[in-house]
Amino acid sequence: MTDSLDQLTDNYRQIIEHLGEDSQREGLQDTPKRAAKAMQFLTRGYQQTLDELVNSAIFESTMDEMVVVQDIELYSLCEHHLLPFIGKCHIAYMPQGKVLGLSKFARIVDMYARRLQIQENLTREIAEAIERVTGARGVAVVIEAQHMCMMMRGVEKQNSLMKTSVMLGAFRQSQATRTEFLTLIQKR
Repeated sequence: MTDSLDQLTDNYRQIIEHLGEDSQREGLQDTPKRAAKAMQFLTRGYQQTLDELVNSAIFESTMDEMVVVQDIELYSLCEHHLLPFIGKCHIAYMPQGKVLGLSKFARIVDMYARRLQIQENLTREIAEAIERVTGARGVAVVIEAQHMCMMMRGVEKQNSLMKTSVMLGAFRQSQATRTEFLTLIQKR
């Protein structure tokens, strides 16, 4: 990891210099290392696995109705510009003999969000991971996020919001189940 940090630090120093700045001036001397550490933190999802993250937090349960976990904050980096997108994730699942520990939903969201991503793929990865670990009859995931690549550059649209959804199993097969989920996550 130290070799990786050193290489990233050197790369950030070069980027700063290629932008026309003096990487040795007072305000920038430590910036390459800080930026390298920040990038490692922002992409720490590559160092995690679903099995390690879930860590046996799956419990027997007779619950077979919809479970919704709403407004899970997420922070990710767009794989196209390396700029942040920030938003919320809403998850529902229909347990089938097993439930997942509540904090694991946020951890799963973070693991996939802390990788270079596009929102469309992130939504699917979260849904498929929850389906895989719970064996649920259905999983639904909706993400709504603002993308700095659209706000800070390009078209510079400050109030744009992207929404993506993935519906698996019962949520894909039943309009009523899908509608119940979408109604439950509507803002109050």
